[in-house]
Amino acid sequence: MKIAYLIIAYNNARHFPRLIRALNTPRCGFFVHIDKKYDITAYTAVRGQNIVFSRNRVPVYWGDFSTVEAILIVLREALQSAEGFERFVLLSGSDYPVRSAESIERFFESHRETEYMNLVPMPSKALGKPLTRLSYYRPGPLTPPWLLFTAKALMKLHLWPHRNYRKVLGNMKPYGGSMFWALTRNAAQYLLDFVDRRPDFLRFYRNTYCPDEMMLQTILGNSPFAPNIQRNLTYADWSARGRSPEWINRKHLDLFKTTVRFPPDDPYGPGDMLFARKFSEDADDLVEELNRIIAEREAGG
Repeated sequence: MKIAYLIIAYNNARHFPRLIRALNTPRCGFFVHIDKKYDITAYTAVRGQNIVFSRNRVPVYWGDFSTVEAILIVLREALQSAEGFERFVLLSGSDYPVRSAESIERFFESHRETEYMNLVPMPSKALGKPLTRLSYYRPGPLTPPWLLFTAKALMKLHLWPHRNYRKVLGNMKPYGGSMFWALTRNAAQYLLDFVDRRPDFLRFYRNTYCPDEMMLQTILGNSPFAPNIQRNLTYADWSARGRSPEWINRKHLDLFKTTVRFPPDDPYGPGDMLFARKFSEDADDLVEELNRIIAEREAGG
């Protein structure tokens, strides 16, 4: 099983070599987008014939369409590679596997037709995916602060003008989910083919809130691949209900000692864990302990 790992990174350069070492095998490749706002040389010290740093870099902003742009850049590069990758796995630069690289490859070999992507119909109050993410026009990140302040105030008062998303989606049902996924080659190619023939789709999502959690999900949720979609494989602790997940700490290592599966009461349902986020740059001891946990668990069968 040839796996292309698509990594979107920005400010976690010390963790990056750990991630590469943990996943690196002769059968995989890494396609890396480094946020243009950051110094790429902190990353390119990690070298390998199977590591490709994208020369086409964009400045990435939280909740903005620039995240989708970065994803499409590395996805396109991986699909165009002569290596003929069969599985495309999207990760962040702060992720780390909770199983060995060999175990991950065996997992995907045993699930060749399954697409892994968190997906819920919108609106979903339980998962914080209201239709206003689509209908409100979101100004870009470089909009003057006074205008951003005015826009946020009007949104809270429900006075901000709404857009008719049906003009673009047509009969497509809107879906939301999480940014990260693991797709087959056919599904990945379907995404690129769709965005290439529907520039209007990209223009619409450019001014939505967190389009990385909606646009590709809506495309695949309305595709022939929809029946094969299962929950994503990346663990994140959102218990604090903040804008980003909690940092991985020792309480999470206790979890990984006992299970690498999501429970039935998880908001996206049960399923396998292959990766976790997010690890800090200073997580050397945590990563070493996690490596021991993985080795002991897999040695025990």
